[in-house]
Amino acid sequence: MSFLVKTKKKLSRFLKVFFKKRRARIGIYGPPNAGKTTLANRIVRDWTGDAMGPVSEIPHETRRARRKENITITGLNGNSVDIDIVDTPGVTTKIDYREFMEYGLEKDEAVKRAREATEGVAEAMHWLREDIDGVIYMLDSTLDPFLQVNIMMVGIIESRKLPVIIVANKIDLPDASPGRIKSAFPQHPVVSISSLEGSNVEQLYEQMAELFG
Repeated sequence: MSFLVKTKKKLSRFLKVFFKKRRARIGIYGPPNAGKTTLANRIVRDWTGDAMGPVSEIPHETRRARRKENITITGLNGNSVDIDIVDTPGVTTKIDYREFMEYGLEKDEAVKRAREATEGVAEAMHWLREDIDGVIYMLDSTLDPFLQVNIMMVGIIESRKLPVIIVANKIDLPDASPGRIKSAFPQHPVVSISSLEGSNVEQLYEQMAELFG
């Protein structure tokens, strides 16, 4: 093998390492109780065997963004993407401490949680403005998608020109209507899943590998 060929091969390997694409930071956003942490846990468990964080029926249980690094997702067609998953607090236009009292929390604890949740939403928006490369926007398919917070959030994501997958979650429930979500956001790919049962998550992984890769 000539000196020139050896040099070209060494240079090629160097360039691949030097210009290797960094992991994409993918934020899971959406309203409270849409199933964001359940999905984050499933993604992390499916591809690393680990877990992300606790799940609760109490709204705003995730009050700080949580990040899990170095996850490689491979689609059925062989496409793959290296990502960091960021599980964010539920985004809403109003957080009332009385919401927490409805779940049996005392007033002092409810006020504390409401304050933490408000700070968490601000943190999630900071991530979206500064550090996120792509978004999974999570919606409960049993609820009306045409809410102000959803329209606002998708508009912000579009203004940043971030790739986004809309996830219509909870299709395991009898009153689920993922078709409403597809009608609400026809400009973006919509994947219908049950993050709790794992239904159709393979299609989501395929879409992630293709769109975020």
